[in-house]
Amino acid sequence: MEHDIRPWGEYWVLEASSTHKVKRILVYPKGRLSYQYHHKRAEVWTIVSGIGRITLDGVVKDYKVGETAIISLGAKHRIENPFKEPLVFIEVQHGTYFGEDDIVRIEDDYQRV
Repeated sequence: MEHDIRPWGEYWVLEASSTHKVKRILVYPKGRLSYQYHHKRAEVWTIVSGIGRITLDGVVKDYKVGETAIISLGAKHRIENPFKEPLVFIEVQHGTYFGEDDIVRIEDDYQRV
């Protein structure tokens, strides 16, 4: 199982194929991913524990356990965890390519390009 540690948390790849990729993503308290978009994939995020604050094309909303955010191809998005409890969500990617180099960062707390 692929696993990676990032400044904001960790992720595990649960399934990968030519049509989709599924990840379990943990966001540490006070962590947040970059504000980003993708050229070759769309995503669906389902919260499984904690509360995720999601920005989707500039609109900010808190998502609770069982709630799902649909991120269309090219939509600008970010998830953050401003709370004290860890946040876990399942990300299902679908499209034509799922590499990490399809991340176009608009803003990033960790100075990544």
